[in-house]
Amino acid sequence: MGIPYAEVIGDPIAHSKSPLIHLFWLSKLGIAGAYRAVRVRPGALPAYLDRRRRDPDWRGCNVTLPHKVAVRPLLDEERPDAASAGAVNLVTAEGGKLVGRNSDVGGFLEPLQGLDPGVVTLVGAGGAARAVLAALGTRRVAWVSILNRDVEKARALREAFGLEGCAAPLGAEVPTAELLVNASALGMAGKPPLPPVERHVSDSGTVYDLVYAPVETRLLAAARARGQRTIDGLQMLVAQAASAFELFFGKAAPREHDAELRELLVR
Repeated sequence: MGIPYAEVIGDPIAHSKSPLIHLFWLSKLGIAGAYRAVRVRPGALPAYLDRRRRDPDWRGCNVTLPHKVAVRPLLDEERPDAASAGAVNLVTAEGGKLVGRNSDVGGFLEPLQGLDPGVVTLVGAGGAARAVLAALGTRRVAWVSILNRDVEKARALREAFGLEGCAAPLGAEVPTAELLVNASALGMAGKPPLPPVERHVSDSGTVYDLVYAPVETRLLAAARARGQRTIDGLQMLVAQAASAFELFFGKAAPREHDAELRELLVR
């Protein structure tokens, strides 16, 4: 047996800050372990999981774009959080089985403590959007507008979660929201820019961008200029990573060092 390790997989993956987070916590706790980013192309996902399944030192992986939905049929079990979201962002190795979870749901909600929005606008209809909708389903949300290039996909997603609302293309007029969430890759480094969707939020509303590379997105800067509350993607990233860390390495993440960790992440 070697050193226990975990990974984050996706395509692309070079932008991921997950290794920095997990290695920071491993160092703080004095745990002998490793965590790395691995690029896994869509067609290589089954082979990757097959190889890792046979490695006794592999504790699991975080899953990011574009694998959060595609990974589901390749797993042996799925926990209720993943089933409710219809997406997996965390795979653990447990007794020879691959178990899927979704720590994005709890991670998304952590920065929203004390906020109970009635009207929400959501950008995107992929795996991250699924976690957002699952999380919103636990709140008293009256209306959700989903903006997405593929409007039919957005409509089907909203209906699947049983939420009142509408689906529309980016640029369409939708009801003014108390919370806007960007769960798409738009605005991420190397991706197309996000249109000025902050106009869909009330002046006293909150804008939450799940993108964390860059941390200071155009959306967040524009929202702050309008006087709106902002939540950046690092807050959700760290929150969901804490759940994964404990499952991978058997110790709670030392969240008392969050301020120091954030300084490292924004460099």
